[in-house]
Amino acid sequence: MNKSTVAVVRYEKPYESVKKAVGLCDGLRRLPSHARVFIKPNIVFWTRSVAFPKWGVITTSRVIEDMVKLLKEHGIEQITIGEGVVMRNQKDVETPAHAFETLGYNALKKRYNVSLVNVFERSFREVDLGEDITLKFNEDILDSDFIVDIPAMKTHNQTVVSLGIKNLKGVIDMKSRKICHNADPVKDLHFHVARLADKLPPIFTLIDGIYTLERGPGFDGRMQRSNLLVASADILAGDMVGAKLLGYDVISVPHLVHAAKNQGRPTDLSDIEIVGEDMETAATFHEHNFPYTVNEKCCLPVPLAKQGLEGIHYRKFDSTLCTYCSGITGLVLTAIRYAWKGKPWEDIELLNGKIMKPTKGMKKTILLGKCMYQLHKNNPDIQEMIAIKGCPPKPDDIVKALHQAGIEADPGLFENIDQLPGFFMSRYENKPEFDEGFFRVID
Repeated sequence: MNKSTVAVVRYEKPYESVKKAVGLCDGLRRLPSHARVFIKPNIVFWTRSVAFPKWGVITTSRVIEDMVKLLKEHGIEQITIGEGVVMRNQKDVETPAHAFETLGYNALKKRYNVSLVNVFERSFREVDLGEDITLKFNEDILDSDFIVDIPAMKTHNQTVVSLGIKNLKGVIDMKSRKICHNADPVKDLHFHVARLADKLPPIFTLIDGIYTLERGPGFDGRMQRSNLLVASADILAGDMVGAKLLGYDVISVPHLVHAAKNQGRPTDLSDIEIVGEDMETAATFHEHNFPYTVNEKCCLPVPLAKQGLEGIHYRKFDSTLCTYCSGITGLVLTAIRYAWKGKPWEDIELLNGKIMKPTKGMKKTILLGKCMYQLHKNNPDIQEMIAIKGCPPKPDDIVKALHQAGIEADPGLFENIDQLPGFFMSRYENKPEFDEGFFRVID
């Protein structure tokens, strides 16, 4: 059996560690001479506030620069760095530009003559992925000769892990991203994500685990310094090993199970040769789920339930909740938490995603997002409907809905939504292992 090689390397020195990881797995063996190379980092969220989401949430600039330098040493002249940052307004071009500037990508452009692409400013092309699945991909990545996929190493509260394959979701258009989060019980999010790499040019995956993230993909998870790099010319093999390093057998990661089945491959790593670090030593379990408390008084994340909140039911979201609504669920929960004054609310339920159904007997039902409203606008089980119809919902509309339900949420939280990452980033201040320098490129 010809086994795929995956390198697991401790990050120790700039450039040298990336070079070692690439060399151990012969990751650039399929790189054509004079290739057009597309580098896909992970900048899943961004704000123009002082404290942007960093450690384990997005790819380090250190690894991006090291990879660009290595490609240049291989004689590659045409390099594009491209990403589709998740934003409330797709027409917002200033936020991605701010991300590229802050992370030093403009410095890379000057130093190495790379191109920078906000995929939402570019064209998309339909790609038939089989099984009646068609998604629109950015044309720059489709027309490249070789892809370097550099995700941050994290767990994910919907897909268990977010690694190489999942990172490619950032090069499909907004409509396609929403399609992935559909209500089909079979062709669901995992089914779609499993196919994202299938029709793309050859891919080398370099998983950036200098920082890793529990309960991702966002800044409200727990960040860790792990100093790991995982590299492979086989994207599925790299993801399987990455999942194992995060503490998960492949069989517990649905999209990897789908991908393995599609390719007729085993899920026990028996067709993979792992080189470099010892897996048992390198692996550290990272939680992917936010634990919930469910009883007749509340359905809430454990911290809110422990605080004593009653009369509010906010079910754990499922895989049908798309990225654009999931980005504000944490803020809504934060607003509810700070609005609590010790007096039980009047049986309020908040529904989101595309499949949740109202609970009979609830006095007020908040429908978060256009999908929920369309599904339940005529539902007779809802006593008082409070609809937030936007796609994604507007912050002002969320505040109005919470107030209508009797939850006196602070409008300031929503007016200063870009400041929210700073609340979570403050946990890591004055801890030397959380080094800002990994997200900078020195001119």
